[in-house]
This record gives sequence, C-alpha cells and structure tokens, in this order.
Amino acid sequence: MENDALWSTLPVPALLIGPDDCIREVNSAGEAFLNASVKSLVGKPLLDRLSIDANIEGTFARVRRDQGPMFLNNVDVGSGHAPPVECNVQIAPVTGRDGEILILMHPRQLAMKLGKSLGVKTAARSAIGMAEMLAHEIKNPLAGITGAAQLLSMSLSPEDQELTDLIVVESRRIVALLEQVEQFGNLRPPERKSVNIHDLLDRAQKSAEVGFAARMKLVEDYDPSLPNTYVDPDQLMQVFLNLLKNAAEAAGDKGGTIRIHTFYDHALRLRRPDGSGTGLPLQVEISDDGPGLPPEIAAQVFEPFVSGRENGTGLGLALVSKIISDHDGWISVDSVPGQTKFRISLPVAPKDKE
Repeated sequence: MENDALWSTLPVPALLIGPDDCIREVNSAGEAFLNASVKSLVGKPLLDRLSIDANIEGTFARVRRDQGPMFLNNVDVGSGHAPPVECNVQIAPVTGRDGEILILMHPRQLAMKLGKSLGVKTAARSAIGMAEMLAHEIKNPLAGITGAAQLLSMSLSPEDQELTDLIVVESRRIVALLEQVEQFGNLRPPERKSVNIHDLLDRAQKSAEVGFAARMKLVEDYDPSLPNTYVDPDQLMQVFLNLLKNAAEAAGDKGGTIRIHTFYDHALRLRRPDGSGTGLPLQVEISDDGPGLPPEIAAQVFEPFVSGRENGTGLGLALVSKIISDHDGWISVDSVPGQTKFRISLPVAPKDKE
C-alpha cells in the first residue's frame, strides 16, 4: 500500500479489503488485534477471521455503491482468540482502487483508557496518519470532478447549471476541509520560548469577545503567581482560540458563560513508557455551561472526524491535541450536562530559558 510508513504507524487496527472481501493488507495494530501475522491473514476471507455484530455484507455493498464512508458505532468485534470488543468501526472506499475498502476499528475500552492517560499521543499519531492518507486519496480526484462539472455547465441550460454549480461549490468545500486536514502533517515543530500564560489567554479572550464569543460572558479566575511556561506562543494561541470557539458554539445562539481558570498542581506528572515522568504543574481550564458532549463520543473527542455538532468537521480538537502533544503537555475533558471542562497541563519554563 502507498505511504507504508504512515500505514504501519496508525495506532488503531486497520485492514484493506479487496473486491472479493478477502484481506489484502493489515497494519501492525490489526495484527495485534487479530492475534495473527500479516502472512497468515492476507488472502483470507474477512469474515473467516473477524466477526462484526452488524450486517457487514450489506454495509460493504452500500459503501461500494455510494462510494462514501459508513460508520458502525458500538458494535461487538471479535477475532475468535478473545472475547468480542466493543468498537466504533469506520468503513470507507479507497479512491482509485476499484472495489477496495478500508476498515478502521476503534476499540472503545482502549480509547477510554488512553483518554485518561496518554490519549493525546494516540490522537496526534492518528491525526497525522489519517491526514496524509485522506489528502492523498481524495484531494486529486476532486480537482477532476470540479473541472468536469465546469466544462459540463457550458452546454447546459441555466436551470441545469444550478446542479453543476452545486457540484463545484461542494467539491471546493471538501477541498477546503482537506486543507484543514493537511495541517496535521504540515504543522511545523514548535518554536518555544518562555511565555506568561496569562498574556496569551488575554489575547485569545479579546479576540473571542469581538468575534465568535460576542454573546458569551467570559469569566477569568487566574492564579497571578504562576511561573512562565515554555511553548510556541502562536501555536498555543491557536489552541486557546479553538477551545474558546468550541465553548461558544456549544452554547449556541442563547449564549452562556465561559470560565477560564488557571492554577498550579504540584502533583501532576506525565508518566512515560520507560517509567520516567515529566512535571506538568501549570493548569489551564476552559469550561462552558452548555449541554455537554454526547456520551457516545466523549471518549473519542480528540480523534479526527469525531464531532458532536451537526456539520462539524471534528478537526479542531484533534489539532488541539496534536499541538499540546508536540509541547509535551497533556489535555483532558470532563463533560456532563451543564458543564464541559477542557484542562491543559503544561511544563514550567526551564530556568535558563526565562
């Protein structure tokens, strides 16, 4: 498969299925999930090696017919080697490869566990891999679709041109979406410096108040004694604006209150796989009094393309998690009806950088 490096580093089980519904490729996470090697899986019928508690044949037929993705949420997936695992399953056609289908499985228990510990790293890797794959597979054909629609419109009546105009407009909208997706792969490494976190929050708040948060009441609850952090100010500004916008959109037209709280937590450390730890004492909480996140997406909210809003892209929070991960920080969310709270934990600036 093209982009083998990206394919192999996808953190969720992924399988490429041929037109005959046989397995063509499996990534490393898929081998672990199925408890079998690529060599033993390739060429075997999918349903001989994997059970999915859904009408999978009908789903495959619809994906191939409509050339669009489908999502199966909260279904039991089993391999015969262990009890079934509840997963969210994404099934999508592979552009330019007739009849081939890509399956991504997101085990919910794993997502919840990672969301409480190192979910930021997982979301970041997933975002990067999906960004490169989707941009490569989708963006180029869209240019051809747009051009063909424009040529076709030249020989149509004004009434029929409305349909080709719709094709062009929607194709350009998808291209714009893909350009957002590409941010994951193209985001430059952070250029860090010692920064007063409250200076960034004040700038983000002023920008929000004259724009998307004009109907909201913003409340500050700052600890003025906080030391500087060591971040890329532009990238962290993007994080704060994204979270403030997310909070404002959750409230809708009725408005509401956004609370920005900063404090110091001596005890918070990020545990690394080698057993070492990094202190992340600087805390920033941005909370709103909106309806809360839908329970079915709360554990995957930092994954790309997961959104609780109608017509939402599901990219904003995934980009936030990538930026925080690149800064060796940590982000979490706690959501119930009436309050959604995003908490960012960051390191203190080294003494020699102040």
